Amino acid sequence: MAGHPMHYTYLLESLSRPGVRYVGHTSDLKQRIADHNAGRCPHTSGQVPWKVRVYVAFEGLAQARNFERYLKSGSGHAFARRHFWI
Repeated sequence: MAGHPMHYTYLLESLSRPGVRYVGHTSDLKQRIADHNAGRCPHTSGQVPWKVRVYVAFEGLAQARNFERYLKSGSGHAFARRHFWI
């Protein structure tokens, strides 16, 4: 897929506060995780450091956003508990 940037939906878990989780999306996964762990993200700065539990790569931005939105919904929370937080 040369020339096509991938977009990622990712699930993080706080190492300092086990059980605290975060779901987001990005096109630069390494940089985004570095930003989270450096405290540069307001929603996650109080729970650093973070560990990536799962990430899913998509060709399109809309797909990554839609999956993030789903994971933040009630049925998405249940899906993540069953499949990702085990």
